[in-house]
Amino acid sequence: MEFEDIRAWQSARTLTQRIYLVTDAETFRRDFDLRRQLRRASVSIMTNIAEGFERDGRKEFISFLSIAKGSAGEVRSQLYVAFDAEYLSETEFSEILAVARTVSRQLSRLIRYLRRSSIPGSKFPRG
Repeated sequence: MEFEDIRAWQSARTLTQRIYLVTDAETFRRDFDLRRQLRRASVSIMTNIAEGFERDGRKEFISFLSIAKGSAGEVRSQLYVAFDAEYLSETEFSEILAVARTVSRQLSRLIRYLRRSSIPGSKFPRG
């Protein structure tokens, strides 16, 4: 298994693609700080999943997944700022927020699964 096989990483990639697309709009370009922070937070989700997976064990992986989950919350909060500033249409906001919530749920489930794993140090139990 590779980190690219993890559903949460795949969803985070989709989220990042959507964030980059909408933040490229003219209205977003004027708000450099929000645009930059929203992009960085979405990239952080993917990166922390990948980095944690490539580390030595389950505890480290869980730690990085927790950081990724925090970044997913940050993205969701920033989406509200962007929507309130009218940088996003209601449809864009709803669709992207749904993806961000999916990522958060997937990360929660993966963290819970890893915490319940019975093989010390292993990321994923066999069988």
